[in-house]
Amino acid sequence: MEEAEKEKIKAVAAASVGAGVGGAGGATAGVLELAAQGALTGLSASVAIGVGAAAGALISFFGYRLYRRLREPKS
Repeated sequence: MEEAEKEKIKAVAAASVGAGVGGAGGATAGVLELAAQGALTGLSASVAIGVGAAAGALISFFGYRLYRRLREPKS
């Protein structure tokens, strides 16, 4: 295995650990680290961050709506 391949594998592993432990901030940092090392382009990193933010917003919105529906008094 070449040295460049080993470095990419290490970067992907570090990003996945950072994403799992740090939540959204860790995921963003992991994606930016991969972009800095050349494993991702700036455009693909931006798309990954944007998709993650949109998914988080949708989950929060629908979770709140479910919470409000469950908290309504029964008539």
